[in-house]
Amino acid sequence: MITLKSPREIDAMDKAGDVLAAIHEALRDFIKPGITGTDIDQYVEKLIAEHGATAEQKGYQGYEYATCVSVNDEICHGFPRNETLKKGDLITVDMVINLNGALADSAWSYSVGEPSDDIQTLMAVTKEALYKGIEQAKIGNRIGDIGHAIQTYVEGKGFSVVREFIGHGIGPTLHEAPSVPHYGEPNKGIRLKEGMVITIEPMVNTGTWRSKMDANGWTARTQDGGLSCQYEHTLAITKDGPRILTQQTGE
Repeated sequence: MITLKSPREIDAMDKAGDVLAAIHEALRDFIKPGITGTDIDQYVEKLIAEHGATAEQKGYQGYEYATCVSVNDEICHGFPRNETLKKGDLITVDMVINLNGALADSAWSYSVGEPSDDIQTLMAVTKEALYKGIEQAKIGNRIGDIGHAIQTYVEGKGFSVVREFIGHGIGPTLHEAPSVPHYGEPNKGIRLKEGMVITIEPMVNTGTWRSKMDANGWTARTQDGGLSCQYEHTLAITKDGPRILTQQTGE
């Protein structure tokens, strides 16, 4: 069922989004060669607690961590590990914040040290794809308009869009209707209405879009070993256009 949020509920989710955005901003300086995924997870959980919030995904269906930390060919749901991150690694940190019952969800990709030209291009295309999707998140448009905008842009740049993992509605629980694919046809799917709150979170690969699962049952990685990158925002559909609830300083 799709739940439409009141202005008060959206304002509360915006406050949760401010906390989440601040943590992603702090990670810009924290992530560097020599740290581990475990270091990132512990740092994030500490910041979440300092803001009076909780990590919503910790304990979700048995998941044990405050974050997902996906490295290089890992598409999503990577476990934070004790392996040292190296200069040139590409990582995505995904987290969901619960602040006084209001949720916000955002993933962001980071280069460990200076990125190579190829990684820099992949990151730029993926981030722009996120904004291409957000531009379509307007009252009266359809879900397919979001996915079509993302897919045509990404494929036009020579990359592929993951199909198996998609965006979703959010609040009051973590995953709600509607599903928000990052591919598709324009003018297809559910029509967007004022009060919907959704995530748009394209995962973009250098090679095939197809994935395979690790033995842990959570972590998805590219089938061909290519790199994967992701950016995600939570946003509300409003009469004034899309309202990004997890927007970072400088965006």
